[in-house]
Amino acid sequence: MIGRFRHRGLAGLFLENDSRRVKSDLVARCERRLSAMAAAESLMDLRVPGFVFHRLHGAPVRYSIHVNGPWTITFEWSDGAAWRIDLEQYHEYGHHEPHDPH
Repeated sequence: MIGRFRHRGLAGLFLENDSRRVKSDLVARCERRLSAMAAAESLMDLRVPGFVFHRLHGAPVRYSIHVNGPWTITFEWSDGAAWRIDLEQYHEYGHHEPHDPH
């Protein structure tokens, strides 16, 4: 079930079929993931191949579903619903901090 959104673009996409605030190459994948979240009765329902679903470190407890490249949908889960749903670049793939051996 979907509770509340943090990302206005995802809210518009899910609630009004308005994709203007979501990058065009992410729209179809976001729609599929939001549909799965809306149908989910438990977190186990989100363990879908390709979603790379996992719990994030830190507090409050948040979860991540991979969208494309560095983009991921993050959210909290409470009372059978996803809350504070956001679209963000959670990881910067290919970026490594330089290692200084001294």
